[in-house]
Amino acid sequence: MLRFIVSIFGGIFSVMTNGAIVAALGVGAVFYMYGRDLPNHEQLAQYVPPTISRIYSAEGRIIDEFSQERRLFTPIEDVPELVKGAFISAEDKNFYEHAGFDARGIVAAAVEAVQTRGARVRGASTIPQQGVKNFLLSSDRSAERKIKELILSVRLEDTLSKDKILELYLNEIFLGQNSYGVTAAAQTYFNKTLSELTPQEAAYLGALPQRPGNLHPVRQKDEAIARRNFVLREMFENGYLDRAAYDAAREAPLLTVQGGDYEGFRQQLPPRDYFTDEIRRQLSRDFGEGQFFGGGLTVRATFDPKMQNEAARALRRQLEAYDREQGVWRGTGITLPAEALTSEEAWRAALAATDVPRDIDGWFPAVVLEVGESAARIGVEGVAEDEDGHFIPANDVTWARKALEDDRLGPQASRAGDLVERGDVVHVRPIVNDAGEFVRWSLRQVPEVQGAFMAMDVNTGRVIAIQGGFSYQHSVFNRATQATRQPGSSFKPFVYAAALDSGFSPATILIDAPIEVDTGDGLWRPRNASNRFYGPTPLRTGIEQSRNLMTVRLAEELGMDAVASYAERFGVYDRMGRFLANSLGSEETTLYRMVAAFAMFANGGQRLEPTLVDRVQDRWG
Repeated sequence: MLRFIVSIFGGIFSVMTNGAIVAALGVGAVFYMYGRDLPNHEQLAQYVPPTISRIYSAEGRIIDEFSQERRLFTPIEDVPELVKGAFISAEDKNFYEHAGFDARGIVAAAVEAVQTRGARVRGASTIPQQGVKNFLLSSDRSAERKIKELILSVRLEDTLSKDKILELYLNEIFLGQNSYGVTAAAQTYFNKTLSELTPQEAAYLGALPQRPGNLHPVRQKDEAIARRNFVLREMFENGYLDRAAYDAAREAPLLTVQGGDYEGFRQQLPPRDYFTDEIRRQLSRDFGEGQFFGGGLTVRATFDPKMQNEAARALRRQLEAYDREQGVWRGTGITLPAEALTSEEAWRAALAATDVPRDIDGWFPAVVLEVGESAARIGVEGVAEDEDGHFIPANDVTWARKALEDDRLGPQASRAGDLVERGDVVHVRPIVNDAGEFVRWSLRQVPEVQGAFMAMDVNTGRVIAIQGGFSYQHSVFNRATQATRQPGSSFKPFVYAAALDSGFSPATILIDAPIEVDTGDGLWRPRNASNRFYGPTPLRTGIEQSRNLMTVRLAEELGMDAVASYAERFGVYDRMGRFLANSLGSEETTLYRMVAAFAMFANGGQRLEPTLVDRVQDRWG
């Protein structure tokens, strides 16, 4: 009987032993099979994450930043323990103890899921596992990917230190709002550095990795606070917070930039304009878009804020004056629906969501709330309502006629209702008296005709101001550097310079008389602007009075090869057409080239290449 019992237990033991061996062999075979041809995890030791490139003014103030992934790299030694503790508590509390995967965490997650009948299901991926998934593998949910993740996480632990793994993770992780890494997220949500974060703020960031798109601090505020408090509890239980700090942080409200509690970092920067966008265009061409948007470049621009503001004001003033002379009202073309005008809260929200320029100094977006017999009552963005309300008076609109369909114009406006209707989104500007006191609101519109402005140091080539249009937010097309236009009479100095270099003198006599040129398509008969002819005239008078006929005769005598060669040496054109009409500036070029060419007259003939950048440094200096 005893022998029988022993044989039974012996058989059971043999089966269990053989089963364990088979299972071990099976597991080993699976890991061997999936362990082949895996990505090289050792490359992470040299991994350099893409980071923000920033542009600074000549005074050293940040004026713009560019990135595809908004990331600010922070070495692990500069990350506060509070922030480390928040992420470790939320994502991998046994991080410093396991060897890449957390067996206890896997078991605990399974037990918790069973106990709560699936109500609380948490992932068991460790920080190394999440790291290899983000860096080396895809995000698909499959057993194969999980096995590869497990293998690579163990290998990663053998290659990198714990702190290096945590550094990679904290700088790579996506935390919503186009923020990658904890430093950029701290700036995005709280406009703070990592060292300035409170426990509740660090815990909120630690709550984001699992659901970065579903824990918005305003739209999903309750869920965000609940998840934040869970992280705080974990931080307390893991020894990163004491009881007093935990209790205070748990009761604290969730204050963020998105909720309007802090000023956003972007709001502290000047609006993006033509200058920094041109730097982006040129450096992307020179270094490649990948390097510019992710290389962490520090760019010192030639930008002079005062000159740039003066350039913008001067150009806008003249463009608007010309536009008003045309006397046509076009408006923005945007009208808010009637339901958006039912309350101040409603129209302010609707107006804030409209896509209208907000970078025009002194102008405010507004919406027409009511049209009266003579005036129109408006709601102005960023300006509080008062007892009397804000109005566009009738005497402010008498300059215009409303543009109608089929290119027709309405009658000359005599009241505000002739130009605007209820719900129209418009721009307004406050009119003040000599003492600076408010008088009334004035209706404004972005001019239809555009222009450009450029100022450059003629001795160094440093561009100190560029304004490529009336408003960058209205049109990003830079008319200073991208628009090719006929230079017209501004090209004539290059014809006369070529003449002086060819033996002519200011006293050389030219005939100012009618001339006919056979173009092959017919006869071209140029004229002076005055439609008069002045006979024999000194060459200097031709340039002083901008005489077309003298210029054409001079170009004909010199030969267009000589004129074109001179223009090309000055950089006006790469290759100029050899046609007499081009001596009057009929061939298109850019303002950027013309300013650089004229600078050579001022600096004694030194060839200059305009530059918007004094220095470019990569992330290593």
